[in-house]
Amino acid sequence: MKAIRILKTGGPEVLTLQEVEAPTPGPGQVLVRAAAIGVNFVDTYNRSGLYKLPLPSGLGTEAAGTVEAVGAGVISIQPGDRVAYCTAPIGAYAEAHVVPAEKLVKLPGTVSFETAAATMLKGLTVQYLLKQTFAVQPGQTILIHSAAGGVGLIAGQWAKHLGAHVIGTVGSDEKIALAEANGYDLVLNLKQDDWVARVREATSGKGVPVVYDSVGKDTFEASLDCLSPRGLMVSFGNSSGAVAPFSPAILSAKGSLYLTRPTLFHYAATPAALQAMADDLFTVIASGAVKIAVNQRFALADARKAHEALHGRKTTGATILIP
Repeated sequence: MKAIRILKTGGPEVLTLQEVEAPTPGPGQVLVRAAAIGVNFVDTYNRSGLYKLPLPSGLGTEAAGTVEAVGAGVISIQPGDRVAYCTAPIGAYAEAHVVPAEKLVKLPGTVSFETAAATMLKGLTVQYLLKQTFAVQPGQTILIHSAAGGVGLIAGQWAKHLGAHVIGTVGSDEKIALAEANGYDLVLNLKQDDWVARVREATSGKGVPVVYDSVGKDTFEASLDCLSPRGLMVSFGNSSGAVAPFSPAILSAKGSLYLTRPTLFHYAATPAALQAMADDLFTVIASGAVKIAVNQRFALADARKAHEALHGRKTTGATILIP
């Protein structure tokens, strides 16, 4: 089969398409033939070496497709089942991938393979951010960075569905209308607006109770200035680079603030938790409250182009690979 491999860490140029032996599922494992593969910013962290992988390595943790074979002891999943995953071992950038059965979610008929591949990681991330890390309540004003990104578009819609007043930031004026169409009440340009002042103005000087920040270095400290006393800074990405080391004293100086660095793997640590979160996600999609925008499709062989588009901030919504 064909699979994307990296022999060394670096830029998008290290991604290569190779012919590899098709895997066989062992005990407790399932072989999934991919129909669509999710592309996420965390993949660039693994590829660049920010997150360390043993090399050589595959890439990607998210895909949707059909079960082709099951290993010994697997009874909950059968060949022919439509499934998706996003917390599997690295290697989803391939025509097929062996996945632990406990990492799979069965897809309802209302969810397509492309939607599942585009939304499992991003959608479950939004689920834990808005419902568990900080339980957003009706009437609250919240701030979400990267409002026109894959997580941002889902988060804006879902937060609005929860009754929040949603402020978002984007990197260019061209993305403002897109964010506004996906639940955001106020959209600010990080490069042009005095966005801290605008957030303070929108909250009558009080600040917001929570900031969801996937940008990192370029927004971290200013985001702290947007928070109300005892507010929560949720740092869950580094699209502009890693946050520089800082003294915890800055949190007390800016209002006895809280800081968390959550990951999906800790929230979906058990099959029951994973299924419950997925059920919540599929329900909100089926209701029409959250619509999934698959705005970029690349062939598996063009994974490098997909990563170049991510780095160039040329993407909106979700990006997928088609085997």
